Amino acid sequence: MAISFPRLGRRQVDLAAVDRTVAALRLPEAVFTTCHWQPRELVDTGLRQWLRCCGAAMRDDQVIGMPSHAVDEAWHGFILCTQLYARFCTRAYGRFLHHFPEGTGDGGPMTEQLGRTVVAWSVVARPGEQCVLWDLDRRVGVQQPWGVDARHVAAVQRRLRRA
Repeated sequence: MAISFPRLGRRQVDLAAVDRTVAALRLPEAVFTTCHWQPRELVDTGLRQWLRCCGAAMRDDQVIGMPSHAVDEAWHGFILCTQLYARFCTRAYGRFLHHFPEGTGDGGPMTEQLGRTVVAWSVVARPGEQCVLWDLDRRVGVQQPWGVDARHVAAVQRRLRRA
């Protein structure tokens, strides 16, 4: 699963506004209808981190990949709360955040998309905040976990430090 953004020229996304909007978001029970993994708080944290990464990706006109099946299910549940999701997108990003299942976007190989997710995380992470997205599926017991190998995360972070 990937997320892509039309190349319509850079539209300003205020990452501080994204952060505030994500923090204020009250997710209804319906978001977790098909996302049964526990602890729910961990999946909730992952979804919020994903939504913040999407803000950085939208700001930079990048295509990122979803690193967690559990978070993807929660995001699907959020999208189905159409009015809440549309209001959230407008407040957070200034426009609608579309979902593009894997193979329907123009983001290149998933390894590259996930590398850009690591980059997006480096932009939005608060000092000392740990990303739960990389191994969330394993931690909540998803049978066929997605994720990003720690070595890949470290390699992307090394390249970022050198840049």
